[in-house]
Amino acid sequence: MRVVKMRVDFDILKNWVPQGSHVLDLACGDGALLRSLMDDRAVTGYGLENDHTSITQCIEKGVNVIDRELVRDLSEFRNNSFDLVIMTQAIQVMKYPDIILDEMLRVGRECIVTFPNFGNLRTRAHLALRGKMPVTKKLPYQWYDTPNIHFCTVADFQSLCQSKGYRFINQATQAELLFNKQFKGLWPNLFAENAIYHLTKETTQTE
Repeated sequence: MRVVKMRVDFDILKNWVPQGSHVLDLACGDGALLRSLMDDRAVTGYGLENDHTSITQCIEKGVNVIDRELVRDLSEFRNNSFDLVIMTQAIQVMKYPDIILDEMLRVGRECIVTFPNFGNLRTRAHLALRGKMPVTKKLPYQWYDTPNIHFCTVADFQSLCQSKGYRFINQATQAELLFNKQFKGLWPNLFAENAIYHLTKETTQTE
């Protein structure tokens, strides 16, 4: 489950992590995010990863990592074991993303999810004009070897969360192309290249 993280989302989500939080980072890759949170936010916690190279890199960074493939549930963790569960740039490669999201908000009081927006104008135009699945810097895979098995858009993700009664604590979008930057705030589903969501269950949110 080796996933290349988009470092540009780190600065935004780090601002949403309370000082001293107990954090679980799913599909944590080389541990760079968790290490940064340990240094800047004094968090404690674990990363979950099953790629051996990435696990070695986590250990070298002093990050506590659990060797486990994330398939469907987090049964080894009790309810509300963590203040925050994070998954960056990986929900689209999960076999059961809706169940994983439920599990994130079972073992954590809050969660942060980031993912590439497959509804982006550039992706749509590429498919419409060329008739082929897009291959870009953000999506650098051919259709036959891509780890992305669920092509999620901003609108798709928001609809899923709303159907489950999750509350949006924070949300942000990102874009690198100038045209997308100018309009992503107005039409995020069309112009955002990357989406970042901070969620909780409405039933556990203190008003």
